Amino acid sequence: MAKVEKNKVVKFHYTLKDKETGEVLDSSQQYGEPLTVLIGANNIIPGLERQMEGMEVGEKKTIEVKAEEAYGPKDENLIQKIPIENFQGIELQKGMPLQAQTPDGQIINLVVVDFNDKEVTVDMNHPLAGKDLVFDVEIVDVRDATLEEISHGHAH
Repeated sequence: MAKVEKNKVVKFHYTLKDKETGEVLDSSQQYGEPLTVLIGANNIIPGLERQMEGMEVGEKKTIEVKAEEAYGPKDENLIQKIPIENFQGIELQKGMPLQAQTPDGQIINLVVVDFNDKEVTVDMNHPLAGKDLVFDVEIVDVRDATLEEISHGHAH
């Protein structure tokens, strides 16, 4: 039976939970189909991919992934204060997700942490940075990747 390993295309169902709170953060079930990835192409977080290696079709496993092998630790340098003038026309709320564009055109996701009449504190870390995660995984299918998939770095 095919096993999860480098250069295999793997379909799997998952439920992602915050290890600390147990809160369900995401699940393939809500999308109605399993996630499909090319193993070894950095398409999923390293800690999840590493611990899925060797699993077979039909196998279920609970996988714990430390923050360092998921979205990394929270970087305090990515929490910044920005003059409120940059937020004109926006009805700010704590926890509000926003997007900003850098001078070179890159889109950055950020969250409003706090604000007053002079400045807005925003967090540009990934929302799951600093969190230990738990994945309930079920392998649905494993197949050899095509040469095209390997050269493109993702499953087709």
